[in-house]
This record gives sequence, C-alpha cells and structure tokens, in this order.
Amino acid sequence: MDDPEMFRQGGFRLAARTRGATADETQLNRLRGFAQQEDALADAVVEWLHREPHHQSRVDRALAGDQVPPELAAFVEQVEATPYWVDHRRLVSGAKAITRAGLLGLFPLGDMSLMGGYLASRATKSLVGTGEIEHRAPRRLVETAAWWIDVTTPGALEKHGTGYQAALRIRLVHAHVRRAMNNRPDWDYERWDRPVNQVQTAGTLLLFSLVYVFGTQLLGLRYTAREKADILHLWRYVGWLMGVADELLPADEDDAWRLLWMLAATEFIPDDDSKRLARALVDTHAAIGEGRGAAGKVLAQVNVGVHSAISRLVLGRDNADFLGLPDNPVAQAAVLAAAGVNYAAETVRQLVPGATALQEALGAFGRRRYLKRMDAVFGRRGAPAALPAR
Repeated sequence: MDDPEMFRQGGFRLAARTRGATADETQLNRLRGFAQQEDALADAVVEWLHREPHHQSRVDRALAGDQVPPELAAFVEQVEATPYWVDHRRLVSGAKAITRAGLLGLFPLGDMSLMGGYLASRATKSLVGTGEIEHRAPRRLVETAAWWIDVTTPGALEKHGTGYQAALRIRLVHAHVRRAMNNRPDWDYERWDRPVNQVQTAGTLLLFSLVYVFGTQLLGLRYTAREKADILHLWRYVGWLMGVADELLPADEDDAWRLLWMLAATEFIPDDDSKRLARALVDTHAAIGEGRGAAGKVLAQVNVGVHSAISRLVLGRDNADFLGLPDNPVAQAAVLAAAGVNYAAETVRQLVPGATALQEALGAFGRRRYLKRMDAVFGRRGAPAALPAR
C-alpha cells in the first residue's frame, strides 16, 4: 500500500524512508474494529460514581493502595495484575532518558504530540464536545504537561506511586468523557466511532511515546538504542494501566511505527474542528505577551513562531498550513540552528564521563521547578479533563 498522507511530508517522510512501515487491508480492518471497543472496567467504575458521587474519595484511596470497596474490586484486580513483560528497571531507565530533556521536552510534547493529535478528526470530537480544550486551553495544556511529568518521573510507576495513580486517574477521566459523549443525542457513531475508543487511546500513547522520541531527535537530542527501547517500554506499561488493549500495545519500535502508519492511514484525517483546536493552542502561546505592551507583542510573535516552526518540522507544510499555523522562515531557521547546537552538545555528553547523570539531575530539577511554578499559578493540580491528543 502507498504511504498515507501524514507520512509523505515533514519529519514523518524521513521516518517512512528509514522505517519502511506498512500494512495490508486485513490488518487495517482489524485495527478499525477496535474503534468500537471502549473500557468496560473503567466505565463500570464511572457509572457507580455517577450514582454515588460522594465515593470519589474512596476511589482516590483505593488507587493509593488503601482499602478497596467492592465496586472497585474488578478494576483494581485487573490493574494490579502486572503483566509478565513489565521490567521495572527498564521503566526507570526510560524515565531517566525522558527526564534528561528537562523542560526542552515540553516543546515536542505540545508542538508535535498535542498538535499532531489534532489531525485525528474523529478523536477531536470528544475534545470539542467537552469544550475544555478550546475554552480553557492554557490550563489544560499545563495539566497535561504535569500529568506527563508525573508518569515519566523515575520510580513513579511503582505500584501506587504518583505516576501509577496518574495513569489510572486519566483512565477514569476518559470513562467520564466517554459517558458524557454517549449521552449526547447528537453523537454520530457512524462517522465518529465510539467516543474515546481503543484506537484513539492507542493513538494518544504513540503521540506521547514514539512521536515524542522522534520529535526530540529532530530537535537534536540523542538516545542509545537501549534508551529508546526503554522509553517505549515505559509507555507500553502506561498504556496498559490506561486500559489499552494488549494487541494495541507496541512491543518495540518497529511495532510502534507500524501502528502509527496504520493510524495515519485511518485516523489522522483533519477537519474544521482540527483547525479550531490548533487555533486555541496557538492562542495559548500568544498569551505570553499579554499585559506587556509593545515588548509583549514581540514576545508573543516570537513564541508563536518558534512553537509553530517546531510543529512544521515534524508535521510538514501541508498539515501545518491546514491547521493554520504561522509560517515564519526566520523562526524555522532558528529552530534548525538550535537543533544543530543541541546535537553537538549531546554528542559531547555521550563522550564525557558523568555528563549523562548530571544532565538527568538538571532535567529533573527543571521539571520540579516547573510543577511548583504551575501549582502556584493554577492551584492544586489534578488529572486533565481529557488527554488533549489522540
């Protein structure tokens, strides 16, 4: 089969040439079947909470390892039956490799993973339906970044750890959104599939794992083959905790590229809602200049230009133009120059003893400061209303 449109431009065009991913019609049809599957265990918990909303605290305590009420027994039993393939040493290794990027990792997270997710038009229907992303974009972007930091902090995926609980909470958040969309009389199941279905959740997983790694590499970061494999291993476990079907959890990088190729062929087809969500994200970047006068306008223009340039780097010109992202050649040249500097610095890091450990410590410090600063601005963090990319 010919490469899908998403793999014919931008950074993904390079990936298509080097990875050679493809699939046949039978495999694509099987994948599409998962678009009709939801998450029965999480949905049952949410139904109970809607009947008994005062029991939310009991759910929080159960996820933290406290007493499990009967209504949560099946859910907790499933998530605590850790798969045989989970290697906690590799989870820590993958988290350290992610942490090493520090706050630089937030750029591909927002500009590639989240913006790329808006190309999946069926998935955007739940986002538009909640109204959360378009009307509260700054807060939702920050909360998603905080969630991402929670699940990628070394040691946080130990049973009942911060990342472990965060992955399970977002699974239940997805069930809340799914319930709300299923109760809408205007939900078009024929065109949009089941809301927040298995295919869309698997797509979220790839955007936060494979696309993130690929994006940071385009920005000049370097990983060993083992580090990349361990990052994908970490996200495989996060996906399992989030309720993604075993068949949709990539075991290695080849699996991940093949699944992304199939999603590009069937899911990443943008529409007008994609443009609306992209505009909300761009406006969030522009908001940095509010209240700062003429200097603020310049700062906003630069910030939007840089973020849009990063998006264009991986998504390609046609997709970026469709989403309405500004086309600033100066910003694009600056991003490419910065990527070259990053690559040179990363090459030195790999050669200097102790430099990798130092970079991990600096990255962890930057991430902690970011969370502290965002807690001060937005108040106590919670799980995002829905992961804004699928």
